[in-house]
Amino acid sequence: MKIAKYIFALLVLPVTLVSCDGIFRDRPNDKLSGESIWDNDRLLDEYVLPWYRNMDNGFSTYVTTIMKGLGYEYEPWYGDQLTVGRRDWYQGDYGNILKSSQQDITTRGRTEWFKFYTQISSINTLLKNENNLSTTNRQRLLGEAHFFRAYYYYLLLRMYGGVLLIKEPYNPLVNPVKFPRASYEEMVRFIADEAELAASLLAVENTPDDVGRPTRGAALMLKGKTFFWAAGDHFQNCEKEYLGFPDNRSEEMLDSAARNYDRVMNLGVYRLVQIAGSSKDEVVAGYRNIFLTKNSEESIWEVQHANDGNFDSANGHKLDREASAPSFGATTAAYNPTQNHVDEYRMDNGKLITDAGSGYDKANPYEGRDYRFYANILYDGARWRGHTMDIHYTVVDGKEVAGEDLTPYGTSTNASVSRTGYYMAKFLNERQTIDTDATYASSQNCIIWRFAELLLDYAEIDFKKGRTSAALDKVNQIRSRVKMPELPSVTWDDIFNERRVEMAFEKCTYWDLIRYNIAEERMTGTTNPLFGVKIVVNANGTRRITNPVVNGRNTVVRYFRARQYYWPLDWDDVRYHEIEQNPEWVEM
Repeated sequence: MKIAKYIFALLVLPVTLVSCDGIFRDRPNDKLSGESIWDNDRLLDEYVLPWYRNMDNGFSTYVTTIMKGLGYEYEPWYGDQLTVGRRDWYQGDYGNILKSSQQDITTRGRTEWFKFYTQISSINTLLKNENNLSTTNRQRLLGEAHFFRAYYYYLLLRMYGGVLLIKEPYNPLVNPVKFPRASYEEMVRFIADEAELAASLLAVENTPDDVGRPTRGAALMLKGKTFFWAAGDHFQNCEKEYLGFPDNRSEEMLDSAARNYDRVMNLGVYRLVQIAGSSKDEVVAGYRNIFLTKNSEESIWEVQHANDGNFDSANGHKLDREASAPSFGATTAAYNPTQNHVDEYRMDNGKLITDAGSGYDKANPYEGRDYRFYANILYDGARWRGHTMDIHYTVVDGKEVAGEDLTPYGTSTNASVSRTGYYMAKFLNERQTIDTDATYASSQNCIIWRFAELLLDYAEIDFKKGRTSAALDKVNQIRSRVKMPELPSVTWDDIFNERRVEMAFEKCTYWDLIRYNIAEERMTGTTNPLFGVKIVVNANGTRRITNPVVNGRNTVVRYFRARQYYWPLDWDDVRYHEIEQNPEWVEM
């Protein structure tokens, strides 16, 4: 495995061909040499496809491959906004990682390490042959190559810290060179330089035939995100140079991030999608539609899922099936919003539910909330697919009888319902067919970066740099879009709260806890247990509402230990390259 990830891209590309040169042929008839690939546009598209398929799993493996042990997207589940319904998942690798199992994290870390370096090897091979590339799309291909090399090293930086910076095709069987661990400084500069080079080569906007390819804006966003990440509290004043900076570089990194975010905005391509209408129902429908519209003017970079939703051949996914309630025929209940997250939504007057005079009523907790609550969360009494969500218990003859959406559906012994009393609505398509077809699934794209995230990143930067008016303006742009009252002033807690609400369940909230240096507190059950809601309707019609712990002190234990800020490097590479492993990891 340690050799395969470096020489994978040096192998010839398998393509089925027919040849008539018999025993005198000088190349296999089922493969093409590298020389045949570089000047063929169609084969080059096949060559770069794995760069896209491995950059992010999108919605395709949010859930379904956990049971197969093939890997999954862990970010949404390891924070405190979501948990899962299926209890048996806590007995597998997901649950073991949740419990901070060193063995499972090491295995998962090795899988990701191999995946990222396999793609880097492929990219390095193409760049080595750049003079042989077809002239038709040469500039675009080089732009893609530099973008993806920067992107994969960005993923490695977030997960492992400074790693092996391999910039050329590398075959340890031929040249047994050994690489040191790069410093944080070297990693950040290399990623930024690669992203800058990509930006100089990529188009500002794609043609219809090239939708889904990286653009100049995506490259500049990547550069800005790299500096923004490196400005995080956890990466300053570090003892080891590959774990962060030896001094505090956050001010410099914030300035660099802002400059690149300015360049993204100055392209004039991206803007917040505006919502027509101002009533709650109009805003809820418009906000949900942002996440169902592919490659909108708000989207900077997203995973492309085919329109026909074929799970096997078109990069489809099963998000709607895996997230829906049993009343719609679903059996998994994979995305259960927590009470912790529900409490983050303000009232529609702009006040937090804990503020004096907010109007929050514990007996009617879903009345008068931020419109994004109704767009993102399915709660008891919410309307979805023409159905009123039945997520409460009714006392009948002295016994609590579960409602329809708390009753497992189907014959599966593992059929599950929400453990929190909520279901997710964000990203979901009310019109999606949910049935037992194993191949046909959902098709909505998974957004990696959008303009709203850029504005919220920039609001953090402005606030930290003392530009509170500018920070307030950016936060209020987000709030105004969903017809919520503008804040009169802004604090750090306001920015944090707005980010948690606007970016709910997206692929940044987990990483925010890492860079804020609060992951140990927020992702550990003893310090931040996850709560749900239990609503019981008594025989006389009165309601009793409680908030039981669903994932913390007394049930499934969650741990985030200090060592998990950096995952373990592949042990084969640690030994071969004679480099230091990340702190506190031991070989299993």
